[in-house]
Amino acid sequence: MAVQGKEPVSAGAVLGWLALSALAPGAAHLRAGRRTAGLILLSCYFAGLLALLALVLTTDNLLGSLTQDSWLTAIVVGAAALGVAWFAVIVHSFVVLRPGRLPQNGQILAGTLAGLLAVAVVVPFGLVAQYVWTSQQTLGDIFTGPEPAEPAVPAGQEPPQDPWAGRERVNILLLGGDADDNRTGVRTDSMNVASIDVKSGNTVLVSLPRNLENVRFRPGTPMAQRFPGGFRLPPDPGGGRSDLLNSVWEYADAHPEIFGGRRQQGPQVLMDTIGYTLDLKIDWYALVNMWGFARLIDAIGGITLTVEQDVVFGKYNEGLVKAGTRKLKGADAMWYARSRTYSDDYTRMRRQRCVLGALLGQADPATVLARFNRIALAAKELIRTDIPRSMLTNLVPLALRVKNAKVTSLQFVPPLIRTGYPDWDKIRRLTAKAVRDSAAATSAVAASATPSATPSASPSATDGSSPRKSGKPSTQPSAPPTKGLTEGCGAG
Repeated sequence: MAVQGKEPVSAGAVLGWLALSALAPGAAHLRAGRRTAGLILLSCYFAGLLALLALVLTTDNLLGSLTQDSWLTAIVVGAAALGVAWFAVIVHSFVVLRPGRLPQNGQILAGTLAGLLAVAVVVPFGLVAQYVWTSQQTLGDIFTGPEPAEPAVPAGQEPPQDPWAGRERVNILLLGGDADDNRTGVRTDSMNVASIDVKSGNTVLVSLPRNLENVRFRPGTPMAQRFPGGFRLPPDPGGGRSDLLNSVWEYADAHPEIFGGRRQQGPQVLMDTIGYTLDLKIDWYALVNMWGFARLIDAIGGITLTVEQDVVFGKYNEGLVKAGTRKLKGADAMWYARSRTYSDDYTRMRRQRCVLGALLGQADPATVLARFNRIALAAKELIRTDIPRSMLTNLVPLALRVKNAKVTSLQFVPPLIRTGYPDWDKIRRLTAKAVRDSAAATSAVAASATPSATPSASPSATDGSSPRKSGKPSTQPSAPPTKGLTEGCGAG
């Protein structure tokens, strides 16, 4: 224990005790004989550490809670206050060590290094405050969907504890759009439904092709009344078609008169249409601007992919993504995923799945922290969604489970289906079986105890009005053609 009046008399000793005080506030005060001040500082320090440990250990769903505004604001304020306090402690510790007793050269050296140390201890708190503030602003800009209505709870009863209201799966429509400054409206060229088991995170990624024809709409909806025989329009002047699945959003947005004058109905119409096609209840959607996605890939420093063969792109075939395994920048990764030159939609769907798998596997926490500001800026320009902010509390831990869970893929491409004459019943059967198999993979015991682990029921499952089937009937296969998310990536 320190003895009054035994202050250090060398610059090295002053700086050593000062550095110790940066890690354990009060150490320099005890060394200088300021017992009361030193013990108070050390007591506050250890009490704070214990309180933080207790908070971490006793808070259920800590990561999910960190998406709430109240928590984020508290962290920003707390980090700023602690930064100022730590700076003050270093300065006062330097003063009580009486550097004036040092030789002039020692005073200059100790003073300079003490000033640098005082600034250095503030930097981590400043970074935490800045990162959290950026996170708060980014979340507020992206997640603007309406909050769900609180269920009525009878007087004297506790509100339900299950955030999923008894649902076994959550179904999120993931869209890749090609919105551009030179194009009116949004065409969704990549459409995938992630059906996620809320307990295990096991996920089925169901992919629908952009060129699916004669799309059927749920009976009784405005689009079904406009197109009772399926989505069909006259050919474009150039011979192309604007009545494929990827045009549903754009068409609905362009014709508000169908919906009684209500505008921006595209997202809801597409969610309902795809949900009806697959017989899944789609909970939310997330639209990713494909070129914003390229900026996100650049923000994490690129992704490593095996390009199985040269991919040509560009209006005049002037671009080339060379074959081989290497790290791709965002633009090259997007051209690899999107190009149809010397290829087709179905090969492109596979390449898109490979890019998603690479991003999921390579966006590790260390990379995200190191490039946080760039990622946040890219995310704000990238994502449009109707997921309510409050649901992030539950979706964040679910997303972490998905990262370490079994993710399978079901792609409705030829020869499995014919895009011109889709077998709607076959699509629904295969989707249902893929989801059942995903649920069974969670636990054989749970699957036998809950044999009805099927897709979330949609009205079409009970009203007897399934999508009209065209093409030849097909027998139900023994197993759906599912595969791992990155299975086949890098193969010829």
